[in-house]
Amino acid sequence: MTESFRRSGDHPQGDDHQPAHPLHPGAAHQQQHASSPVNPEWPPPPAYEPAAPYAVEPGTTVWPGTGQGGDGGDGHGGGWTAYPEPDSAPTAAFATVQAEPVAPTKKRAKGPLALLAAVAIVAAAIGGGTAYGIQELTGNDTVASSSTSTNVVPTSQKGTVAGVAKAVGPSIVEIGATSNAGSSTGSGVIITTDGEIITNNHVVSGASSIKVQLSDGKSYTAQVVGTDSKKDLALIKLEDAPSGLKTATLGNSDGVQVGDQVVAIGSPEGLTGTVTSGIVSALDRDVTVSTDESQGQQQGDGGGRWPFEFGGREFNGDTGSSTTTYKALQTDASLNPGNSGGALIDMNGNIIGINSAMYSAASDSSSSSSAGSVGLGFAIPINTVRADLADLRAGGSDS
Repeated sequence: MTESFRRSGDHPQGDDHQPAHPLHPGAAHQQQHASSPVNPEWPPPPAYEPAAPYAVEPGTTVWPGTGQGGDGGDGHGGGWTAYPEPDSAPTAAFATVQAEPVAPTKKRAKGPLALLAAVAIVAAAIGGGTAYGIQELTGNDTVASSSTSTNVVPTSQKGTVAGVAKAVGPSIVEIGATSNAGSSTGSGVIITTDGEIITNNHVVSGASSIKVQLSDGKSYTAQVVGTDSKKDLALIKLEDAPSGLKTATLGNSDGVQVGDQVVAIGSPEGLTGTVTSGIVSALDRDVTVSTDESQGQQQGDGGGRWPFEFGGREFNGDTGSSTTTYKALQTDASLNPGNSGGALIDMNGNIIGINSAMYSAASDSSSSSSAGSVGLGFAIPINTVRADLADLRAGGSDS
């Protein structure tokens, strides 16, 4: 009962005060005792009656009155005449003030959207793994290679071989090299709008003339800018390059993982724009190729086979006495004679390697007609190409 007396006789403060029930027979008596000094533990009443405002500004606390009771400043029961009736204007004002704190909640609701926008801006600035973070936040189903976040393939065809072929195909060319030993066919990748093309050194080694056929079937003469036989790379450039050349996007081969899906585009046996697909089978394979210029000329015998060594064994013929070894990506994408110098591409349409060697099951045959892909192909990582570009433009290490 003591707890009950305290609650019904307390001075109304905050939002928890309740007036004495008008039907309770001992209400007035209990309120009188509440102001009595007999029990010192009870707080003394205020020396004056607090007046309740009738008009308030937003954010002002209003104490709603009931007109039924409460503790007066003189210690006697009864309602305060200064308080409004339940339906008066101040009570309505109180309801309005109480509703205002909802506004910050609406502003906070925008927080995740603002955070997502901020993440998107950061992702645009740093690229890479952050795109995957946005994918997780938005729930969008995005196919992305681990090598790079740059998307060359249209969204509607993202992650498809057809999409990669359509987006990158115009950047891949067929290269015909003529030498004293005959002619050979290889492939190349356009990297600048003025006609710079990356290919293998063995494709153009010893060539007296070079013809390049674009994806639209038009042919142009090209000249060697620089070669690097130690990395089996060469840079050639079109003469009188046409406007509107479609350049390839170079990716980041350091991010490639075993099992990543890839697409190869080249001109095996002179079949321009041939597309094959597979996966990255292994990384950092030690592939040994010849640095002898005459080895490149051997392609003119019609075989089109480029000899290389791997694991202490020779494939596709004798590499000769002058060789070099580089780290290569291994792929099971079908590669055949003529794919050399072409592109190995991730599913976002970025070049991650330059196809350079492939094992032919008919390595003891002098005719390529009996050769065929057995799913053992190798590509020079594109980061190796990037690191060598400045030297190639300056004439290469072989100049």
